[in-house]
Amino acid sequence: MSLWEKTQRLQGDALDQLRNVYTQCFPIEVRHYCAQWIEEQPWEGVDTYNNQHEKMATGLLKNLLKEVENKAKHVSPTDFVTKMKLEEAMAYLREHYGRSPLNFVQITRNMLETEKHLVELAEHPGNITDASAPSTKTGPNGPLMQQFELLQRATKTTDSDLNILQHEQESFVILYQEKYQIEEALARQAGTPSEPRLRQRKEQVDQNLSQKANSILEKRMHLAKKHLDSIQNLEKVQNVVLNEHLMSWRRNQQLSGNGVPFFNNLDQIQQWCEMLGDVILQNRQQLQRVESLRTQLPIPMEPQQDLLPSLNAKITALLSSLVTSTFIVERQPPQVMKVSNKFSCSVRLLVGNKLNVHLTPPKVAGTIISEAQANALIKGDKSAITNSAGVIVNNNGLMEYNQAAKQLVVNFRNMALKTVKRSERKKHQEAVTEEKFCLLFQSKFNVANEMTFQVWTLSLPVVVIVHGSQEAQATAVIMWDNAFAELGRVPFEVPKEVLWKALAEQLNFKFKSQIGTGLCEEHLRFLAAKLLGRKEDTMEDLSNVKVSRAKFHKENLIERKFTFWEWFYDAMKLVKDHLQDLWNNGCIHGFLAKQTAQDWLLQKAPGTFLLRFSDSILGGVTIAWIRQDSESGNG
Repeated sequence: MSLWEKTQRLQGDALDQLRNVYTQCFPIEVRHYCAQWIEEQPWEGVDTYNNQHEKMATGLLKNLLKEVENKAKHVSPTDFVTKMKLEEAMAYLREHYGRSPLNFVQITRNMLETEKHLVELAEHPGNITDASAPSTKTGPNGPLMQQFELLQRATKTTDSDLNILQHEQESFVILYQEKYQIEEALARQAGTPSEPRLRQRKEQVDQNLSQKANSILEKRMHLAKKHLDSIQNLEKVQNVVLNEHLMSWRRNQQLSGNGVPFFNNLDQIQQWCEMLGDVILQNRQQLQRVESLRTQLPIPMEPQQDLLPSLNAKITALLSSLVTSTFIVERQPPQVMKVSNKFSCSVRLLVGNKLNVHLTPPKVAGTIISEAQANALIKGDKSAITNSAGVIVNNNGLMEYNQAAKQLVVNFRNMALKTVKRSERKKHQEAVTEEKFCLLFQSKFNVANEMTFQVWTLSLPVVVIVHGSQEAQATAVIMWDNAFAELGRVPFEVPKEVLWKALAEQLNFKFKSQIGTGLCEEHLRFLAAKLLGRKEDTMEDLSNVKVSRAKFHKENLIERKFTFWEWFYDAMKLVKDHLQDLWNNGCIHGFLAKQTAQDWLLQKAPGTFLLRFSDSILGGVTIAWIRQDSESGNG
């Protein structure tokens, strides 16, 4: 059954979520009538951040248009509506993606990934445990959506209360004008028969004004308390979105650098951030209206009862936190960065659309800074913003707004690090592959024509190399950082030792992402024995065994002139470059001790052989076989 056939069986909230995808970005008629063609295309083969792949993307778009056109031609003459819909869909695709075919590929790829996830969620609800995956109202994000509904409802209520307050204040002003007119009449008609009646009316008006003033003051205080409740709830929801979901996305993005599967739910997080921005702006505008009404009609109150100054400060702080936290690196630069090599990355502002920043797209500049500079910047020292640790070319760009995807993004497609300033390394200090840097991206823009934000964000740590021989050690440093970095850490601190089972999991993810098929328990047990310098038959429970970073990639293996990581890295590279199909077909065991190989072969018929990775030669293969005389050999 095709993916589209499964997708059409979705029900309830999953179907609603899918409907939103097609309503915003892609004609559902095209997906329906060209389902088989769409699912057969090599969408993953196009790097949407590489301009050199634009020709491939253009070809896919043109071929899809031809496919749609062909479907439209063969529609039954009586089915006029379908034919018209397909023709409108072709026009939509040309208009929205004709000049941006790479965006077309990205949207299509995201659409298919969303379908796959929703289908998997429907077929195997118990198997989806990724906290970053989007959910329906009945899923783990249901309470969050309920909180948004409560915030929106509370905002409508305070807006209604504010309108009532404004109406009452206007009534007060009209009544006050009547009092003024009565006072003028009394001055003119003093001593006349009309004076008693006017004075009586004045007393009534004064009494009404006093009552209205008290009522207005009470409503102002009551409204302020409602705004305080709303802002406190806003703080809680924003904390969940930014410090849990967005932070989790950042962490999962880093883990994906080691090959850990990554469900990219950034579009969902952007939707939440935009909802936050909408509620914040509405409350801020309401507070501005309150301030204006109070200016028009000052009514004294006790300072401790006046919540407006603190409310203004809180709502402004929430807006500032939202804007600065949602300026992120969507696509990371290479974490092992070779001097002079071109690379690409992208930076995105999640609230750029909702806050209308896209109307005047801001410029973004990227520089490279050291670990010490990143640490100082986190602590509030802004000197890193003006000082760099090297020279990057093609490091300035203008954020572009994608109308179809509603994303404000800047794509750096041809960046290159020309020079790097390394720290002073005295004797006994770490090698260059131990030194971490990161890219700093900065921008400046206005929100609501009154607030100026200077924002910055950091990339994941990178290690700069100048020669291919440094790649293995640099990769080890990055792998350890990606695997074991803690949220909120001081840049770029990592633990000195970790549990073997945690390291084994990362080795498996890394190997699987490079080769296709991962490592089995026997492989991992062999690797543990090799790393720890033990024999497999002497190892018992490894669940509490710890491994140091030094042992992982700094210290040589026993009786060898290379480290565990160098041996593992070269074995992985060997399989990727020469033996990938054999490995994925189960023809190679590879990670096997010499004695174990001999024991296996002695139980087999003559002529049986196996391949294992050499213990003494990096990237080497040892062929072991059983001879006619029932003895095993190696070669």
